[in-house]
Amino acid sequence: MPYEVGTYRSQWAAYPELIRQYHPELNHGIALSQVPLAADVLLCWECRVGHRFAATPSEQRERPGRVRRQSAWCPECSTLARPQPVVLGEARAIPRRPRPQLTLCDKTPDLPTGEAFSSVCAPAPASAAEARLRAALASRITFASGVNAVKVARPFFRHTEVWPDILLPELRVAIEYDTVGRHGLEHVGKRQETDLRKDRALRAAGWEVIRIRTGRLEPLGPHDLQMPSVSARGVDRIIDELRQIRGPLIVDAYLIPG
Repeated sequence: MPYEVGTYRSQWAAYPELIRQYHPELNHGIALSQVPLAADVLLCWECRVGHRFAATPSEQRERPGRVRRQSAWCPECSTLARPQPVVLGEARAIPRRPRPQLTLCDKTPDLPTGEAFSSVCAPAPASAAEARLRAALASRITFASGVNAVKVARPFFRHTEVWPDILLPELRVAIEYDTVGRHGLEHVGKRQETDLRKDRALRAAGWEVIRIRTGRLEPLGPHDLQMPSVSARGVDRIIDELRQIRGPLIVDAYLIPG
């Protein structure tokens, strides 16, 4: 039985593309906000192209994987976007190729676990908002620039390093700025699991993580903050959270006067 309308509105708000794909008229008039995110029930969805398919809420939330395109939310679009092998002549079974062994990148320097450093493999900053947050923090608190990676004990994909958005090496705190992105693919579904794995790697290396969660994204960790955008008030909240993590005596020693 569906719950009252609006019961799960805030939880579904983190998945704007699924809200666009869901139509009550295809589901006996039941609103998406009446359905729990983990409900074991098949719902009817319709992608932007017009493909209709049945899937549970969990299947839809986990659907966007490593592919960064809109078709990732629709199984039929995903199949059409994936090149299919062409077999000429008599049909025969195609043997699967063995999965290659994971080869670690040899560009990560041999450093102690938890050491911050400048990595040649780290991607460029992803958004202008992230750059504004870094500049706002730099005007309030002193931290070393020029580092963009943390050495971790276990491989994270092909590296023994992770690349948080902002590093405060003196406090051993990493700050991540999370949005759902243009197509609603970022930091949701399977990519949320990657975020959690990254956070675990940082904490195992002696670091703590603050995730700034925008666009109705729910907090993942004990120190995550929900914010609509970067603001002076938001920076105050981050500094207050730093005090909670490392203590006011240590954090205040790095604050810039005035």
